[in-house]
Amino acid sequence: MLSIPDLIRRKRDGGKLSDEEIKTFIKAVTTKTIQECQIGAMLMSIWQKGMVDSEIESLTREMMSSGEVMSWPKEWAGRVVDKHSTGGVGDKVSLVLAPALAACGCKVPMISGRGLAHTGGTLDKLESIPGFEIRQSAEQVQKILSSVGCCIMGQTETLVPADRVLYALRDATSTVDSLPLITGSIISKKGAESLTALVLDVKFGRAALYKDLESAKELAQILVNVGNSLGIRTGAVLSSMDATIGRCVGNSLEVIESLETLKGNGPEDLMELVTTLGGLLLKMTGLVSDLSEGSKRISEAVIGGTALSKFQAMMEAQGVAKQTAQTLCSASTDYFSVLRKSEHQTELKTPEDGVVVDIDGLALAEVLHKLGAGRSKAGQPINRSVGAELLVTLGQMVTKGVSWLRLHYEDPAPTPNQIDQLQRALNLRSDQNTQTRHKHSLVKELLLPQ
Repeated sequence: MLSIPDLIRRKRDGGKLSDEEIKTFIKAVTTKTIQECQIGAMLMSIWQKGMVDSEIESLTREMMSSGEVMSWPKEWAGRVVDKHSTGGVGDKVSLVLAPALAACGCKVPMISGRGLAHTGGTLDKLESIPGFEIRQSAEQVQKILSSVGCCIMGQTETLVPADRVLYALRDATSTVDSLPLITGSIISKKGAESLTALVLDVKFGRAALYKDLESAKELAQILVNVGNSLGIRTGAVLSSMDATIGRCVGNSLEVIESLETLKGNGPEDLMELVTTLGGLLLKMTGLVSDLSEGSKRISEAVIGGTALSKFQAMMEAQGVAKQTAQTLCSASTDYFSVLRKSEHQTELKTPEDGVVVDIDGLALAEVLHKLGAGRSKAGQPINRSVGAELLVTLGQMVTKGVSWLRLHYEDPAPTPNQIDQLQRALNLRSDQNTQTRHKHSLVKELLLPQ
């Protein structure tokens, strides 16, 4: 058996690691019998030389098996599903999708993450709700899934502990964008959930990790291949991430928009993602015969109110007081009677007449991050009341001086430069021929399991 330095040298020189060698490395990471500098050296070697498919599959399998692997009652067979997004601006899909899937008969043990840099995190959004507990034991998760059908939680200490170590060091060693390491991190956690089916929302564009469709498709194909190799029916949706998803960005504001969506008032782009991702999962589980039927079922669950009932039940099961949950889910409510409202709001005005042809989601997210909505490193506190509401939509004709953005902030206040950056995020054109009132579709391509 080769030593850890020998394994590093082999990968550094472009060699292929065997299943047993990868197992040795991951075991050393999990048991802490390897030096941190050696882990960093291996991560950099993988980043530089890459891995062939069989290595990526082995890495993912060993990471998945490094801790607890969830098990479910036999009667749930074929119905345990989850979704993963590669991150974006205003991405609140999970808050609507999980209860919609539960309303359609699925079991959804959704392990989510926190926001980092300009990308928001599902857990941060949910923790905007007073009392919502994202830490759940395996026994509690099974109980919640039995009674409600969905549970959104953080990664436990016992689930994929190897990923916890590698994930932290990837950031410190500038190896975050390695395809094998991204794949191992994402699929190992989903594999430990013992899923029947998994759908991946792989984003590309200005505000995404991958800027073009082709590079995002390369990642999506690897994720799909490895997921299926582990026995999870895995598909992917390639979606555009240039502007924001929906109209709200910021934790409390995104919870409000999610609740409005669950009450049947959701924006078209958000609903498109929810129904496409959910429809694909229903098809992969065999609960429907095709994608259009699956999308229709998800849409009916959202518009008809059954998904809202599931979300309310999930909130109560995860620690939210019954009165609080009822208030948030009532037909007409003052959300800020429950959720924190920022001390200050200001509205930005359109500089001229024209048609809204683009809103730079990344520029918007970067300003909100500096105002306290996001974090630069793990564990950093954030202000969940900071955010922005878009008051216009793509393709809309506006006149000069109309409010197009409502900014919610506290301390620090936005600087003149930040206000200018926000104003530059809005792209207007006066040429009437640029008006695009047709539906703005985010979904560009689907990758289905064979």
